[in-house]
Amino acid sequence: MEPQVLHITEADLARDVRAILQRVESGAEIIIKRDAQPVAILRAAVPLRRKISKCIALLSDDSQATIDPDFAKDVDAAVAAHREPPERPAWD
Repeated sequence: MEPQVLHITEADLARDVRAILQRVESGAEIIIKRDAQPVAILRAAVPLRRKISKCIALLSDDSQATIDPDFAKDVDAAVAAHREPPERPAWD
């Protein structure tokens, strides 16, 4: 999913820094312009990540995504396949 890109002026930024930062935290990329020329780009410091519960909550009735009844089993199998046993200490 491509981030939303917004173009604003430095006056827009100065007027409502809090709202602009909230947009950045939500995943938007903000291009700040002075005299119609880009001077800076604001983007989140870390990649936006969502919990699976949040992803499921975002599904709407008109979504094309489907979750079959075996979804939980598939997730458990994937976790189990990538879980390594803990290393035992040498003195054990």
